[in-house]
Order: sequence, then C-alpha cells, then structure tokens
Amino acid sequence: MNHTYDETIQEMLTQAEALKFEGRCQDSIKLLEQVIIMEPLCSEAFEEIGDNYLTNRETAKAKKALDHALKINPQSFNAHYLMGFLYSLDESWRDSVTELQKADKLSPNHPEILRCLGWAFYNANRKSQGISVLERSRNLNPFDPNILCDLGVCYMNSEQYAEASKCFEQALKIDPNSSQAKECLQMLKMLDGGLE
Repeated sequence: MNHTYDETIQEMLTQAEALKFEGRCQDSIKLLEQVIIMEPLCSEAFEEIGDNYLTNRETAKAKKALDHALKINPQSFNAHYLMGFLYSLDESWRDSVTELQKADKLSPNHPEILRCLGWAFYNANRKSQGISVLERSRNLNPFDPNILCDLGVCYMNSEQYAEASKCFEQALKIDPNSSQAKECLQMLKMLDGGLE
C-alpha cells in the first residue's frame, strides 16, 4: 500500500482482496466502492476494482478504474503493472511494454512484472529481449510454473525445443497437475516430432 489509511479502510481493502481470491469479484467491487465513498483518493481501491474486472476479462471497465488509479497516483507500480497486463489481454503489445516498463522502473526485479514484460516483448516482435527478460524472471523466482510455461512457449515458438522441454518438465515437477504445462509439452512433442 502506498498510503496510510485508517484501520477500517485497511480492513476493507484486505477483505476485498480476500473476496477476489475466493472468486467473489462482484462482492469485492461493492466493498471497494464503499471504500471510495469513505476515501475518494484511495488509489489502491481503484487498482483492486481494476484487478477484479481483469479477472472477469472486462477490460473496458478495468481500464477506466486503472486510469483513475493512475490519475491519483502516477507512481503506482501496481496500477502500471495491471494496465500492462490489460493491454496484453487486448494484444496491444507496444502499450503493454510501455506500461510494464514503467512498473519495472518503479518496482525493479519483481518476478511477475518481468514475466509479463518478457511475454509482451516477445509478442511485440522483440523476441530475444523477451526471452532474456523471462530468464531474469525465472532467475528471481525459479519455482513459478507460470514463468516456466511462458518461457517455454517462447522457446517453443523460437524452435528452441530442448530449452522449451526443460521449462515444461520443470513446471510439471513443481506442479504435477499443471494443465498448462501438460498441454504445452504435448504441443511441443507434436511440433518436434516426438521428443522423449
């Protein structure tokens, strides 16, 4: 949190986040709207509203909330990160890179920001830079299956099949139930003509 709010606001923000993680996004948004009534300049509430809308893939509503959060606090790494994620959902890769670079500058070496930035670079046709940033993300958090799968997909799309295989196998060691890693490995085997 960037600001100090009274205990009630802090509790409401924490409760709203818990509701989001339970998949109760609408309840979370209603609670956050109450926070905004009590504290109209609470950028974190707008960020959380944006995050809830992103969870539901309602990008237009998410963008409106995140724009408001950034008006209140242009130095919020989280708002820039969420905006970058939003642009990646819309496949607006250049805008995604711009926002994620701002987030990275405000919060350097954050593995999740770097994961999204690497993915955005790769998809913006800056492939080697994308892989390099994803490798940095993996070095910072080597046990995150999402980082490993994104890196593996980039290697697979760059026809670096051995590297891709290592990433997917590692992701499955960490999370044997990862459907993403299983699907990626299956795709890799088809592309590479039957990897062991």
